[in-house]
Amino acid sequence: MAGHEFSEPADRKRQVADPTATPQAAEEPRHSCDPAFRHGVVVGFDGSTSSERALSYAIGMAHRSGSGLIIVHVANRLPTTVWAGCEPPVFVDVPDHRTEVLGLELACADYLAEVPWILVERGGDICHELEEVGREYSADAIVVGSTHGIVGRIFGSVAGRLARRAQRPVVVIP
Repeated sequence: MAGHEFSEPADRKRQVADPTATPQAAEEPRHSCDPAFRHGVVVGFDGSTSSERALSYAIGMAHRSGSGLIIVHVANRLPTTVWAGCEPPVFVDVPDHRTEVLGLELACADYLAEVPWILVERGGDICHELEEVGREYSADAIVVGSTHGIVGRIFGSVAGRLARRAQRPVVVIP
């Protein structure tokens, strides 16, 4: 069983207009999660070598526990500075077609045949979105690859930040 879920980024709210309804200021709640993936394993995946290793580990973990695999790709957001007045940074969504490409690659992958899985796309802070998906699915664990490079050393790695703030076990794969 394989599937894809392309949900809106967490920071976007969409108003649904119904001409017969009375006007209300209500935000659209996220749709309910598939019960087959409750208490599954969440894995952050972006196609990098470390995320591929994390995915391999997460597949084994989900297979051993008999649970589903929730593969999460967090779309890019770039901070832009408003120079006039030195206001706080504003985040701009950058079109990210990488999720579609990753979804096609995963759909063709034989190694995912062992476990039921879904692909969830989010936009925003990687740590926050992984934890949010973990909360929504009542995940047993979150699996991420370690960050190697200067960006991780300067700004802090996703794995380190997630391990400090997550409400569930975090497995970091080197």
